Amino acid sequence: MKIYLVGGAVRDSLLNLPIKDRDYMVVGATPEQMLALGYKQVGRDFPVFLHPKTQQEYALARTERKTAAGYGGFSVDAAPNVTLEQDLLRRDLTVNAIAEDDAGNRYDPFNGIADLNARILRHVSDAFIEDPLRVLRVARFAARFHSLGFSIAAETMTLMAEISQSGELEALTAERVYIELDKALSSDAPQVFFNVLKECGALAVLFPEIDALFGVPQPEQWHPEIDSGVHTLMVLEQAAKLSTDNAVRFASLVHDLGKALSPKESLPKHHGHGQKGLPLIKALCERFRVPNEYRDLALLVSDQHQNIHNAHELRADTIVKLFDKADFWRKPHRLQQLLLSCEADAKGRTGFELSPYPQAGYIQQCFAAASNVVVKDIIDAGYKGAEIRQQLTSSRVEAVQEIKQNFEK
Repeated sequence: MKIYLVGGAVRDSLLNLPIKDRDYMVVGATPEQMLALGYKQVGRDFPVFLHPKTQQEYALARTERKTAAGYGGFSVDAAPNVTLEQDLLRRDLTVNAIAEDDAGNRYDPFNGIADLNARILRHVSDAFIEDPLRVLRVARFAARFHSLGFSIAAETMTLMAEISQSGELEALTAERVYIELDKALSSDAPQVFFNVLKECGALAVLFPEIDALFGVPQPEQWHPEIDSGVHTLMVLEQAAKLSTDNAVRFASLVHDLGKALSPKESLPKHHGHGQKGLPLIKALCERFRVPNEYRDLALLVSDQHQNIHNAHELRADTIVKLFDKADFWRKPHRLQQLLLSCEADAKGRTGFELSPYPQAGYIQQCFAAASNVVVKDIIDAGYKGAEIRQQLTSSRVEAVQEIKQNFEK
């Protein structure tokens, strides 16, 4: 029995990046031997075990053979005679197919170290095409390592395009797609994930609502980049710079879906696009089982981003109605999420990347003033029943009006 450190831990150590998880591969062992040593088996599709002390994962070396469509359509052989090289051969990218023994010796049969040094993401073998999930994984790695200068090998991108055209992507489960999406949103350059999917044809298959934005024009005066799809990914890029909150990044990604529904005769204008996009956001979130927190913020941003951009022109009562509709009184954190998404939208335009966004500070002042209205004071003043709510709203409007007047002076 021999044990090797494999996968991301070896790759990240060679890149001098922090190591999050350590995965081990065991060559020459049986499940019975692992259990006798105190390991606990957790894998059903193939033998994976937890170390009795560290609880880290140890998987028996295995080979895989394609038997059906989709991510799970494989038969697995984890016999003791499976070699180290055979296990590494089934992995997706050469940079993930490097192993290290307990003495620090590295095994690199597919030149992953050379590809790391060249900053290339390259498939290990033509078996890459058998697993549709790898399209999303490679796109995610491209986003994660974008700042380090990584790019995808042309021959690997060709295989990704073949997968996209094959119909295999449709066999992916919603859960698997969402996991990759959420990980991509967590990267420093999530826009790269979607650019890669666009380039290989996967965006139209998995996220047609986003793909439909490309080629849709916007007024050049406000959007020098013109293309709605380009703008969307610019907004996502800005959101990643402004916030590590994936809910903010997701809302920024889908805030303009309604622009794809604008009548051709009205282009490049997009009247009511925020409201038109609400059913599209709901459908996308339902399809991939996106968390309610992400969905609710995305709907709010789509519905209200134009109002926030025009905040200084809104009447005081309109601002209070916005606060009521979004229930900021009970969920004040959502106001900050909305403002960050709107700031990303404003900055996600060619030439506007460094522009200030005073609307955010103004709305925050309005909300702070409205929040200072104390319900107890209204009750103590003798108001009862429905009068309390009416007076509360009236007092909040007065507070916001004062902020508005100070701003206009």
